[in-house]
Amino acid sequence: MTRMIPYLALGAAAFLFAGAAGASTIVIGGGSANECSDAALKGRSDDRAVLACTTALELETLNFRDRARTYVNRGVLQMRQHRFTAARADFDQASSIDPSLGEAYVNRGATLVGEARYQEGVAQIDKGLSMGVKDPERALYNRALAHEGLGDLRAAYLDYAKAAELKPDWAAPKTELARFTVKRP
Repeated sequence: MTRMIPYLALGAAAFLFAGAAGASTIVIGGGSANECSDAALKGRSDDRAVLACTTALELETLNFRDRARTYVNRGVLQMRQHRFTAARADFDQASSIDPSLGEAYVNRGATLVGEARYQEGVAQIDKGLSMGVKDPERALYNRALAHEGLGDLRAAYLDYAKAAELKPDWAAPKTELARFTVKRP
């Protein structure tokens, strides 16, 4: 049986503020892989969802892209639980399977931002953005959080503004922008 399985591309904002966003990929087999991606897309962070991902990775026949994306999904679920080390291990595994998967880098960066390791987070997010990701506004939002943590308010403002421009119906970057006062020289 062939099923369409969405995978998730989210960063720190995913577990703090944002809703889910995804793409589609073909998975052969699969109830647990489907449950894993569905949980990630719906914003779940419970242990049962993480277990579904683990079951898919251990027992289901997944092609290399789907395996990498399932690691990303499980990492996102663990990131929402603030289990940053475990999440980062999943993003590491995903990028070792598919080095071109920008979402693994963006999400790894988000875990680093969540741990206040802002400079490292920016570097990972930049790498993921350079590879292309489905939802760059989420990566920009997370990078803005990192820039704020580093004290670079101009860069933070610009990233929040770009995130709001890319996804005008997303409230999170607009909420952050409202805190800024722009002074013209």
